[in-house]
Amino acid sequence: MEHTILPLILASCWAFLIAIFAVPSIIRVAHIKNILDQPNLRTVHEELTPRLGGGAIFAGFMSALTIFTELNNGVQQLLAACVMLFFIGLKDDLINISALKKFSMQLLATGIVMFMADIRITSFQGVFGIGELEMGISYGFTFLVIIGITNSINLIDGLDGLAGTIVMITACTFGVYFYLYGGAAYGNYAAVAFSLVGGVAGFLRYNFHRATIFMGDTGSLLCGFILSVLAIQFIEMRNVSAAPSIAVGVLFIPLFDTIRVLLIRTIQGKSPFLPDKKHIHHRLLAMGLSQIGTVIALAVINLLIVLFVVLFDDIGNDSILLSLLFFSVALSIFLGIYRYRSAHSVSEV
Repeated sequence: MEHTILPLILASCWAFLIAIFAVPSIIRVAHIKNILDQPNLRTVHEELTPRLGGGAIFAGFMSALTIFTELNNGVQQLLAACVMLFFIGLKDDLINISALKKFSMQLLATGIVMFMADIRITSFQGVFGIGELEMGISYGFTFLVIIGITNSINLIDGLDGLAGTIVMITACTFGVYFYLYGGAAYGNYAAVAFSLVGGVAGFLRYNFHRATIFMGDTGSLLCGFILSVLAIQFIEMRNVSAAPSIAVGVLFIPLFDTIRVLLIRTIQGKSPFLPDKKHIHHRLLAMGLSQIGTVIALAVINLLIVLFVVLFDDIGNDSILLSLLFFSVALSIFLGIYRYRSAHSVSEV
């Protein structure tokens, strides 16, 4: 099957138009029905704001994908899982449900794409000498990847425009790779990526500071889950040099933030799932950056890392991953030192 650029452009533009026209209606209904996010000690915003923007992303993404691409090679099962996550996210945005219920639905959605569509990581492709994975390890690792990436987008959704910007950078990168190298087996995932880009772009029109709507769990769970499947299918293409390490680099900001925060909480003897203000965007805000400045800084970091892993893919998986690890440690030390200096300065005053 020959893939052309026109359907991808049409899919992205369709998703964008659906989302950008849907958001004002969602905002209006949310204010009429008083379905608004209450500011608290963990949030940065200070006003009552709707958090149902994921509905616009979902509408744009789903309609574009079903119109402009073929629902084969696992895309049909992906859409079924997205429908489930959309409704559990919507329920959480409306009435706040338990973490166990949300996790149960994520588990079911993950099972659909893993067992019904056979979307899973089957090989590490030589990363640290590891090749093909045994069946049980393949399913177990894939489960961790999907759950981890899905929730990493949810965790980084703490500033106006931040999660949406990172999602767009990530989806764009994967989309270009699928278009160039996907072929008949994976080419339709380019449409998945660019449909997501269009939907998120339409939503971002109303989400940049000061945001008049948030994506909520409806959007963050949906975007995170789609990105996790894109990452897995990207790795499984097998015709991209150093694909596993490139995938890690493309998703660097949400993965770094999630792992860093979980490690800090664990070291401090706190629950890894206890909400706090230790995320990277909170640290940058504490340094004096504005919300817009923080979003731009994190977007630039992510873009630079994407450029690094794309341009230097010939150095191999191990070298790229070690470079990313070195940068992660350096960035963590910088954030920690600045925090210490800030606290020390305040105590002296």
